[in-house]
Amino acid sequence: MKTHIAISYRSIPAAIVLVAVFVTGCTSLPQRNAALPEIAVPAAWSSAGSTSEPSSTTSLAQWWQRFNDPLLSKLVTQALQANTSVKSAQAALLQARALRDVQAASLMPSMNGTASAQRSRSAGASASNLFSAGLDASWEADVFGANHSALNATEADAQASAATLANVQVSIAAEVAVDYIQMRGTQARLAIARDNLASQIETLQITDWRLQAGLTSSLEAEQARTASEQTRAQIPTLVTSVLQTQHSIAVLTGQTPDALQTQLAEIGPVPEAADDLALNIPAETLRQRPDVRAAEHQVSAALARVDQADAARYPSFQLSGSLGLQAMTLGSLTGGGTVVSALLGSISVPVFDDGAAKAQVHAQEGAFEQARMNYQAVVLTALKDVEDTLIALRGDRERLISLRNAAEAAGNAALLARQRYASGVIDFQTVLDTQRTLLSAQDSVASTATDLSSDHVRLYKALGGGWQPGNESIISSATKADTSVSNIPSSGRP
Repeated sequence: MKTHIAISYRSIPAAIVLVAVFVTGCTSLPQRNAALPEIAVPAAWSSAGSTSEPSSTTSLAQWWQRFNDPLLSKLVTQALQANTSVKSAQAALLQARALRDVQAASLMPSMNGTASAQRSRSAGASASNLFSAGLDASWEADVFGANHSALNATEADAQASAATLANVQVSIAAEVAVDYIQMRGTQARLAIARDNLASQIETLQITDWRLQAGLTSSLEAEQARTASEQTRAQIPTLVTSVLQTQHSIAVLTGQTPDALQTQLAEIGPVPEAADDLALNIPAETLRQRPDVRAAEHQVSAALARVDQADAARYPSFQLSGSLGLQAMTLGSLTGGGTVVSALLGSISVPVFDDGAAKAQVHAQEGAFEQARMNYQAVVLTALKDVEDTLIALRGDRERLISLRNAAEAAGNAALLARQRYASGVIDFQTVLDTQRTLLSAQDSVASTATDLSSDHVRLYKALGGGWQPGNESIISSATKADTSVSNIPSSGRP
């Protein structure tokens, strides 16, 4: 319950004194700790190896161009412009900024124009008219900062929404790139399967000739047929995977699933990124992660709402007034009308609410603590993303070297085995074994090369995806670094 005290314009001096008494007599609002959770961020990446050298803050701008694939760059750019999730995040940012402007307007006086026309008649008297026009104004003095706290909350919400938009763009760009790389990798595996199938069919023909010549048994012919059909059975699965990935890419770019089938039908190599990326230190990486910055702004918004809820427990002061003209006829309203004015000062004082206002403060304090813990979780996840990707990169590089050596040796072995079998030097089982080994080794090379390129994409995303604080789009290159971020402590781990 609130008690309202109204003061007319004749008592304005007394009102000023009364306001001063309330302002000086009420307890000041408590100061709260706005610090973010203490997180011991390492001084360097543990899995970076010799590549962990500081880089410029713009090194990741438009990272997809590092793959030197024009079609990939085109698809990523189109997705950033037409993807439905990006457009939804842009609409959310527009809404957040509009709400901030609405809250900012509440700090200023409001004024409304009024006009009315009245015709009345009483018993035994002729009808009379009354015309009036004027202005009504009101203003709430934000003595304890409730409205300013609300404005700070909506401003932080708008900043968080801008960072969230950037995070959506980073995620969409990475998703398009990974899908495109996976599609190229599956196309490469499909080509390998078809090449091996052709080789196995040739072996089957050799086996049939030897069977007709009585140099071998039907068992070997059936084994050759089995091997070729098993390889043939892999092809429809790979074709299905290619088409489904093309559908995913089309939807990510804001198109129907079949829109890119013609454009993506031509076989292309798996895009490869150069291993010359210099890594930022962990603290700098966190400053360039839009999800981390969004979580930070959400903490600021939650703290401002705590202050807003606390300020609502204190008196509020409002000043309103009106100024207008009244006349019996419309023509005399501006000439000989009567001036009517009023001024009213009011104070609203909380008296009894059964603890509702205090409980609201506790509720906002709980939301504030949740935002702090969410920030901590986002930071830890960001660190984990980079470390995991660096480990995957290192492992896939080493694995790919060995697999390429194995595939080269398997190719030589398969060629020698087929030649010797045709000459009758070795048995057919050796040929089957070498062909299976060759197919497996070549398929593993294609899969690991795809994984390695995908690891680069995930690393670019984990490092912030090219976003810079102050930019709404990751397409735009940052022109300056943001120095207003929180001071993140370092554990000093080398």
